[in-house]
Amino acid sequence: MAALGWGLRGDPGKREREINIKVVNNIPESGHKYYLQFSTEDYRTGEDAGNCLATVLYPKKKSPPVVSITCSHTKDQKEIQEEDNRLYQKIRHQSKPITANNIPDSYGNIEPALEPVWALAVAGSCSIMWQNSTETLGYSLAQVKSVRQWIRNDDFVEFDYTVLLHEMPSQEIIPCDLRLTWLPGHPLRVKHSCAARSHAVEDGSGAESGSAAGPADEKGVFFQ
Repeated sequence: MAALGWGLRGDPGKREREINIKVVNNIPESGHKYYLQFSTEDYRTGEDAGNCLATVLYPKKKSPPVVSITCSHTKDQKEIQEEDNRLYQKIRHQSKPITANNIPDSYGNIEPALEPVWALAVAGSCSIMWQNSTETLGYSLAQVKSVRQWIRNDDFVEFDYTVLLHEMPSQEIIPCDLRLTWLPGHPLRVKHSCAARSHAVEDGSGAESGSAAGPADEKGVFFQ
């Protein structure tokens, strides 16, 4: 269920490891509601990151899933904040603005210096996945095709991305432009625009398309 990824991206290093569907309810006039239990892991180390309970409602009308998640963390809030700050400092202390292509590379490798850039791309891409996932359609981030850092006069970090999303079960690859802005303790701000296609992933506004420099929608996600 791609919808779960959106709820978890308060922490860019966390991903689902095992999902058990407990109950599926058919709610008249509303849709199907799933009750789930799953474990999570740190995608960088594979270490256990805690257990979660969630409900996901897929409305009958065309709208994003309604997700509610409660998790028990293996790390306390202070440890999580310290990890966020280390991620942030790695980005801020680069000798020049970050530019890169093809993350991961054709062998599936990510350079250590680019891991913070990948983590932000995973978190930001979940905005698109959440908006467009259904009971039978899901997404994952396949690759960052390109990324460019913008220099700002404040403490925020800002990036333009072109990412490739892998749609399942169609196996289509969908290019999207993202602009991400972040500072620890603040929401991750996401603007996005995706390429038109047969059953298109919608732009953030549902109307306007464009480059990452001026796409249509902005969402906020808190890094925990």
